[in-house]
Amino acid sequence: MDGDGKRLAERVLANIAEVIVGKEKTARLLLTALLADGHVLLEDVPGTGKTKLAKTLARSIGGEFARIQFTPDLLPSDITGLNVYDRQKDIFVLRKGPVFTNILLADEINRATPRTQAGLLECMEERQVTIDGETYISGDPFFVIATQNPVETTGTFPLPEAQMDRFMMRLSMGLPPREQELTILEKYMEGEPLAGLQSVLTLEELAKAKEEASRVFVHKCIQEYMVDLVEATRNEEQVLLGVSPRGSLALLRCAKTYAYLEGRGYVVPDDVKTLAIPVLAHRIVSGYGAGSAGSAEKLIERIVSVTPIPTEDFKR
Repeated sequence: MDGDGKRLAERVLANIAEVIVGKEKTARLLLTALLADGHVLLEDVPGTGKTKLAKTLARSIGGEFARIQFTPDLLPSDITGLNVYDRQKDIFVLRKGPVFTNILLADEINRATPRTQAGLLECMEERQVTIDGETYISGDPFFVIATQNPVETTGTFPLPEAQMDRFMMRLSMGLPPREQELTILEKYMEGEPLAGLQSVLTLEELAKAKEEASRVFVHKCIQEYMVDLVEATRNEEQVLLGVSPRGSLALLRCAKTYAYLEGRGYVVPDDVKTLAIPVLAHRIVSGYGAGSAGSAEKLIERIVSVTPIPTEDFKR
């Protein structure tokens, strides 16, 4: 297993870099969440490349891509699909919604009503859709990248704490520095790089990689380090609700997958430190609201800086 994940990561990330400039860290974390069987919430302003990144990832793994533009009048059936009566055949025929895909971009998820948001989050949790009493598998793999604008609140319905907790990570693309923006202009001068992008990973290879990542070894002291970080969020005075056990499990799964993509068969403390903010910060409920990005990230950063780091031999 040693080295397989690193070669896989290099292949996929190099392919993504053909289209997306300078976002290697975000792309690596996205790939980590995908292999760890989670979903990602991207909080960023419009125009930073969220849709293009999702499309590029889907194209790189040979998967299907779908997009939902969330609006206040969007219904749950617009996401899941519904049975439509066929007069010629005198039967009801299932018209599948966009959740029947591999990578789904839920654009501006906080613009939909709580009922519609819940419809998508149910699919995310169960990996299945129930329509008129019949259950269908949504997709395999099924990976949701949901976006929301962190600065615009007019006409939005903020995600409740319990629903924020369903996302494995919260990430941000960020605006590019000057040199990267010049590279973007050069890259797109003669056309759209995504148009000619080829798949570098099959869905079968992806399934195998998931299984290999799940076998990565996590030493007892690393597990205790993860629990120390999580418990610290529950003992902070300004925190109303700390990280849940679901967050602990998400950190474990992500750490194993991140180590696999680094080419290791075991987790080290630096894996946990790298993942602490994107996996834990949005799960904190403080006096400023659920997972308030700035304050929550600073809190996790401080907790990581003061929590003792294990120094044992982390291999088996």
